[in-house]
Amino acid sequence: MLLFVNFFVNAQQTITDSIYYDGIYRSYILYVPASYNSSISVPLVLNFHGYTSNSTAQMYYGDFRPIADTANFLVVHPMGTLDGSNQPYWNADWGGTVDDIGFTAALIDTLSIEYNINQERVYSTGMSNGGFMSYTLACSLSNRIAAIASVTGSMNITQTFNCNPQHPTPVMEIHGTADATVPYNGSAGVEPIADVLSYWVGFNNCNSTAIFNNVPNINTTDGCTAEHYVYKNGNNGVEVEHYKIINGEHTWPGAPVVTGITNYDFNASEKIWQFFAQYDINGKINSTDINKIEPNQTFNLYPNPTNGELNILSDTKIEKLEIFDVNGRILREFNNSSSIVISELENGIYWLKIYSEGKNEVKKIIKN
Repeated sequence: MLLFVNFFVNAQQTITDSIYYDGIYRSYILYVPASYNSSISVPLVLNFHGYTSNSTAQMYYGDFRPIADTANFLVVHPMGTLDGSNQPYWNADWGGTVDDIGFTAALIDTLSIEYNINQERVYSTGMSNGGFMSYTLACSLSNRIAAIASVTGSMNITQTFNCNPQHPTPVMEIHGTADATVPYNGSAGVEPIADVLSYWVGFNNCNSTAIFNNVPNINTTDGCTAEHYVYKNGNNGVEVEHYKIINGEHTWPGAPVVTGITNYDFNASEKIWQFFAQYDINGKINSTDINKIEPNQTFNLYPNPTNGELNILSDTKIEKLEIFDVNGRILREFNNSSSIVISELENGIYWLKIYSEGKNEVKKIIKN
């Protein structure tokens, strides 16, 4: 009798479900990408909605689904509980009795039972109150969270005194200077963005001076421009990044719906995933990780990192090679070759898929 196993079961589905935690049924929406294969461990992105919003709205507004389909990661959109004003919110160190930190940990555990999740590559992002929640997880659930990104969020004014990250934590903040809901320069009880960045730069021991670039103003009708700041060389290779939206309001850059002054010079979801893809919970994914020899490994690459030429050692004939970026897009294809040149690619992390006489394997490469 032949036994066939479908490794793609549950692929490309949007699943609404709930878990019972701390006496409350807590709902969530999980997106399983088209590329999901249960034989391969994949990252998980937590995507938290803003105050008064909900998980469905966040799934569409801060949309990671097209990226997940090619880059192969799960996206979960948790649903908050109601506050005293009957509005959905996250208890991001805001007081109250709802344990959203414990709920998040339980949600990760629940999803990990059914799906093959890489426990070293769980990330958190969110809009506004969801950004506050991501910072809270970086402070209080860092043993589960590899990196965070906040869009229009911040930290509470006293939160840094109680913040207790267990590892250097990559942080990205995307924020508009004309944000009236979470002001860029802070407000009563809310840290200025400059102080939030300063805390994480200091905690991670990054360079105190950022590398600065103007984001190309490709959309001249959106009413705003963007600047990009990168604080490099933190412990374990982590970095702190900041997209400062000049004249931008309380919005998600690149969102499908324009609400206020929204930047369309870049897509926040794409930049966040590109940021996350560089890290696992141990820090930047580097050449040491790449060159580890795993059991049953068929192919070896050298030199890796490479500045142009890459050789593939194999005991079988190589039929085809495909190079993908971190978003899962195919950049180059090569046929019947065990030596390729990629000098024209920008420096960064890429994926090489090798096809060889029925044996397929994906390898990580660094171009520098």
